[in-house]
Amino acid sequence: MQQRTIGGRAVSAIGLGGMPMSIEGRPDRDRSIATIHAAVDAGVTLIDTADAYHLHADEVGHNEELIAEALRSYGGDTSGVLVATKGGHLRPGDGSWTKDGRPEYLKEAVKASAKRLGVEAIGLYQFHRPDPNVPYGDSVGAIRDLLDDGVIEMAGISNANPDQIRQAQDILGGRLVSVQNQFSPRFRSSQPELELCAELGIAFLPWSPLGGISLARSGELGAEYSAFLEVAEAHGVSPFQVTLAWELALAPVVVPIPGSSRPASITDSAAAAELQLTDDEVARLSADAA
Repeated sequence: MQQRTIGGRAVSAIGLGGMPMSIEGRPDRDRSIATIHAAVDAGVTLIDTADAYHLHADEVGHNEELIAEALRSYGGDTSGVLVATKGGHLRPGDGSWTKDGRPEYLKEAVKASAKRLGVEAIGLYQFHRPDPNVPYGDSVGAIRDLLDDGVIEMAGISNANPDQIRQAQDILGGRLVSVQNQFSPRFRSSQPELELCAELGIAFLPWSPLGGISLARSGELGAEYSAFLEVAEAHGVSPFQVTLAWELALAPVVVPIPGSSRPASITDSAAAAELQLTDDEVARLSADAA
């Protein structure tokens, strides 16, 4: 598979988002394990998770444990797989999402995540979401301390705006390696963050990168999304592959992490790394998605 870079580490151009395997509507454990195995079979070497990817209050880290189990049981070499996790977002178990960006909380959360993942140091740890009750610099300062102490190998942030990206880069002493924001044809509000990451050489990890394409395929979205379906038909591939290939073409720092809970879906998504769109197709898709 085509490779891209996070920090100094090469990863697959398409990653796997683990959230759908652990929240509402999640599949049984066997299918989730099979999905992760299929991702590795397809060349995926970036798997994104978070301690908040769970359903019930008593199963914090459900997705982290699931990924660790799948990698242990794979039967092949998984040493090249980078597991990226996040902290600072919580699920009390009532369906809501809350935030805790206190440094003392993050420093305890990362230890629990490392234990669940079965690693001494987490490959990539990301501050999940800004907490309005805690100064952003304090939260990122905790991530800096974890990096300095070798508890984590690389540091990232998620759901951040341009000012927060610059602030985090400054606090981390130029060691910010990734920004994970929502981005897709339907949700393009993070275009400025994507462009800033490209300027700074920081990996941009779109979460929910396929947002809206399923609706377009079923006719629930307007004609402005028809270009994705038409380009897919011309190439003989799924519109999901076209969407991911379009995102990859926007900047060399982009590494989409489509969520999946089926082996077939992540196998299809992984193939997008080899789909070459023409400049005209990229321009058309960018215009139609605007």
